[in-house]
Amino acid sequence: MTQAATEGEVAGETTPEPWPRGISRRASMRISDVLAALRIEFPAVTTSKLRFLEEQGLVAPVRTPAGYRQYSPADVERLRFVLRQQRDKYMPLKVIGERLAALDAGEDDERPPRARLATRDGVAPTPDRLTAARLAQDAGVDVEVVDELVSQGVLRPGPRGVFDPWAREVVLVAAALADHGIDPRHLRAFRAAADRQADLVDQVVAPWRGQRSVSARARAGTLAAEVGELCARMHTALVRSAVHDIAP
Repeated sequence: MTQAATEGEVAGETTPEPWPRGISRRASMRISDVLAALRIEFPAVTTSKLRFLEEQGLVAPVRTPAGYRQYSPADVERLRFVLRQQRDKYMPLKVIGERLAALDAGEDDERPPRARLATRDGVAPTPDRLTAARLAQDAGVDVEVVDELVSQGVLRPGPRGVFDPWAREVVLVAAALADHGIDPRHLRAFRAAADRQADLVDQVVAPWRGQRSVSARARAGTLAAEVGELCARMHTALVRSAVHDIAP
């Protein structure tokens, strides 16, 4: 036992439990279980992304004797915190790491987000397949509205007519705009602008995406998400600025 440890015990000091506190640290979840739990809120999260966050020291799953990663519910909430900081506050990983270090040390405090591990084994259900009919149902519109968004090129279904998770938001906003007389054909300009911004993101990410390592691919995914969110933020700011003086 070191002198520092002895002095700490004499003074009655204890090492604080890592954040989040009060959540099970029993590592019984496979990486596939973690992905299922997180994809409800973060549809784009991947195995490579989780491994990259591990490499950055933001989460530390245990390893089985066979080398497989196993996570605890506390690990899942820690990952959810990291992903939210990236998505909602555009924080770089270095800053997120510093925030987590402060939380771990008890120098800062934040109530952990409500767990979304819905079933008895701690795994959230997989989202439903987003067909045109399901999108219309979720948005409270006729399926013809979704079909028109597709015909105008605003929405692009994937294989077998299934849409990505962001299509829900597109249909909801399109439905709200329709109440103001803005129909799907007017939204083609938004699609074109989004495609141009995606091309910019692609140029930024290309050097990382071209590498074969898992770390590089995860870095590409993280960078694409960060730059994409900044592009969206810039678009929003410019539109708000442009309409600022329209009404007195």
